[in-house]
Amino acid sequence: MTAHEKESKIGVYICHCGTNISSVIDVHALAEFAKGLPHVVLAREYKYMCSDPGQDLIKKDIAEHELDRVVVAACSPLLHEATFRKAAEMAGLNPFLVQMANIREQVAWVTDDSSGALQKAEAHVAAAVHRVNEHKPLERRSVAITPRVMIVGGGIAGIEAALTLAEADKEVILVEREPSIGGHMSMFDKTFPTLDCAACILTPKMTAVKDEPKIKLMTYSEVESVDGAVGKYKVRVRRKARYVNEDLCVGCMQCIDACVFRKPKFPNEYDQGLALRKPIYVPFPQAVPPVPVIDPKTCLQLTKGKCKQSCVEACGDRNAIELEQEDTVEQFEVGAIIVATGFKTFDPSVMPYYGYGVLPNVYTSLEIERLVNAAGPTGGKLTLHDGSVPKRVGIVHCVGSRDKNYHAYCSKVCCMYSLKLAHLVKEKTDAEIFNFYIDMRTSGKGFEEFYNRVQNEGVHFIRGKVGEIDSAPSNNGEPSNLMTVKVDDTLLGEIRNIEVDMVILAVALEPQPDVDQVRRMFGMSCSADGFFLEKHPKLAPVNTANDGVFLAGVCQGVKDIPDTVAQASAAAAKAMALIDRGYIELEPNTAEIDEEACSGCKICNNLCPYDAIEYDEEKEVSRVIPELCKGCGTCVAACPAQAITGVHFTNAQIFAEIEGALFDAAPAGV
Repeated sequence: MTAHEKESKIGVYICHCGTNISSVIDVHALAEFAKGLPHVVLAREYKYMCSDPGQDLIKKDIAEHELDRVVVAACSPLLHEATFRKAAEMAGLNPFLVQMANIREQVAWVTDDSSGALQKAEAHVAAAVHRVNEHKPLERRSVAITPRVMIVGGGIAGIEAALTLAEADKEVILVEREPSIGGHMSMFDKTFPTLDCAACILTPKMTAVKDEPKIKLMTYSEVESVDGAVGKYKVRVRRKARYVNEDLCVGCMQCIDACVFRKPKFPNEYDQGLALRKPIYVPFPQAVPPVPVIDPKTCLQLTKGKCKQSCVEACGDRNAIELEQEDTVEQFEVGAIIVATGFKTFDPSVMPYYGYGVLPNVYTSLEIERLVNAAGPTGGKLTLHDGSVPKRVGIVHCVGSRDKNYHAYCSKVCCMYSLKLAHLVKEKTDAEIFNFYIDMRTSGKGFEEFYNRVQNEGVHFIRGKVGEIDSAPSNNGEPSNLMTVKVDDTLLGEIRNIEVDMVILAVALEPQPDVDQVRRMFGMSCSADGFFLEKHPKLAPVNTANDGVFLAGVCQGVKDIPDTVAQASAAAAKAMALIDRGYIELEPNTAEIDEEACSGCKICNNLCPYDAIEYDEEKEVSRVIPELCKGCGTCVAACPAQAITGVHFTNAQIFAEIEGALFDAAPAGV
C-alpha cells in the first residue's frame, strides 16, 4: 500500500465565490466528482466558504465526521489559505493538513468554455485530494522579537512613523542619508489644497523627532547591510564623517561665517542648484539637527590640506570642528524595519523639445517650489533670468508621466501641485497663467474645489499635449525672453502657438536611483514601474514579501502628503503589532539538509536568495538557517546529491499531486 492509499478521511469544500466561480464552473457537478475521489468522505458546496457560515461548516464536519484532512476549492491560497488553516486549527485539526485548489484565478477567470472549465477544476480538486493525503502534521516554531524598529528615510513618512512608534513607547532608530531630516516636504512653500505653510506643519514634527528620547536620530547615514530575519534583523549603518561633532556643536553657525570662502561658491543641492553654499553649511535654516556639515569635495583642508582653518578657530573652546573625523559603522539589532526612502523628481533634460537646461527661463516644478518659498534662494521673489517679473507663464503637465517613453503611470500629484503653483505664481507676479494638461485629475478631498478656485482666478486651461517649446523670434533684433509653446489643443481641434516668458515643467515622481540596490538589501521586490512592491495591494499594502519589513510613502508608489502620512501610521501600527506580540511563529515549510547525503559542494549556499544556508567548515556540509528560510525550493531543485528536502513540498507530495491531476474518477455511486 503506497502512502497516498492510507485510510484518510478527507472533506472537500467547493466555493461559489459569489458568481466568480459558479458562473463558469458547475460547482454541483464538481462536488459530485469530488465524492468519487479516494478517501473523500464528503463533498460540499457553499456560496462563500471564507465567510463565517462557510468556516463553521468546515469546523462542524471535522468534529462530526472525524475528518483528518480538508481540501478547499476556492480562490488563490495567497488570499485565504491562512483563513482555512485557522478554521481547521480551531476545530482541532493540524492546519497543515489543509490544501487549497485554486479554481478561481487558475480556472474560472481564465476559461470561457464551461465544459473545459469543469474538466480543469476536476483536475485541480483531484490533485489537491491526492496531495493532502501525503501531508504530515507540522508545528510552527516561535522566536523572540527584539523590541526595536529601524526606519530608513527621514522625510515626512519616516518622521510620522517614528513619532507614532515613540508615542507608543517603542524604541526607534531613524536613519537619513542627508544631513537633515525633512525630505521633499521641507522644500515646499505651501501644500495643496488648503495652502497651509509646509514649514509650519513639518518643522514642529522635525523638532519633536530631535527631542524625543525614544528616537535615535542618525542623519548623514546610510544602511550598509541587513542580515538576520524578522524579529532579529542585524543592520549595519555607516555614519558618514560630518567633520562637526553633533554632541559638541551648539548651532551658532559662526564656523560658516568664518570660512575662508567669504562668499558662497558651490551649488546648494537643497535649493536645486539655484543658490550657492560654502564648503561648510547647513542645508536650510530649519535643519534638524541644526549642525553644519563640511563637504569633503570642496573643503580646502580636506582636499588639499591647505587652509587657514578659520572654522576651527571660530568654534573656539567648544572644539566641535573635527577635520580628522572618519566614517563610523554601527550595528543594531531590530525586530522590524520600515522603509521610507522617498522619491526623486524626473529630469526633463532627456526631453530636449521642452528646452530644459537650454532655455534660461524653463524650470522644473521643484525649482519653482524653492523660488516661491519665503525661505528659498530669492526670499520668495519670482523673476526671470534677467531679473524682470514674468508676465506670461506656461505650466506643462505630465512631463515624464503618462508617457510610454518614460513613465507610463500617472504621478498623481502633478495636477494639484500645478494648480497650486499657478495660484502662487499669479499671487506673486500677477502674470497670465496657462496650464497645458492632458486630463485634469482632482480626486482628493477638497481638490475639485481648489481647481474651481484657480479657474475663477483667471488661470487659462488648455487641454492638449505640448509638442515643443522654443525661443520666440526676436523683435527688431532686441533680445527677448519670449518662448513659443506649441500645443495640440484638443478642445479647439487645432495646433496653437502660445507665447510665454516662463515655463514650469510639472515633472513626474520616480523611484530613487539606488532602488535596485535597496530592494536587494532588504529582501523586497519592485513593481513594473520601479517602486517597491507591497505584499498585497488590498490586504497588505504596507507589508512586503519579507516578513518584518514594511513600506511607507512614495517609495511604495506615488501619493500625496496626506496619503503618505496615513501609510506611515499604518506601517508603524504593523511594526508595533509585530514587536508588541513579543514573538513570531515561523512557518515550518522550510528546507532540510540531510548531512549524511550532503557533499559540501556549496551550490545551495550560492543560489539561496535569502542567505538562509550556512556552511559548516568542520563537517564540510551545508546547513539551513530556519529563521531565514522561506521555503522557496531553489536549493531543493539545485542540489545534485538530492540531499535537500522541502518540508511540505516533498517528492511524494508533488508526485501525488501530479497523479491526482491525471486521475479519472468514476461518477459517484457507480
